Amino acid sequence: MKYYLYILKSSVKDKFYTGSSDNPPRRLGFHNTIEKGFTARYRPWKIAFTEEFESKSEALKAEREVKSWKRKKMIRKLINKEINIKIYL
Repeated sequence: MKYYLYILKSSVKDKFYTGSSDNPPRRLGFHNTIEKGFTARYRPWKIAFTEEFESKSEALKAEREVKSWKRKKMIRKLINKEINIKIYL
């Protein structure tokens, strides 16, 4: 089963959310309606980036790597395809 790293961007604030899922559009719906944590405060969200992986473990590894980045500059570079997440794994 394919798994994806996804990055959401808030439409109201300069905020990003990184996650992994087998169905990013379904997760987007969850973040925009049901989620009560971090993502609830910055709705609505849109999908800014997805990257496909062969396994859940690879997608989770990529998610942890992106979440370890301390600056939005790196996330923006990834979204703009200036860097490739797979070179960091």
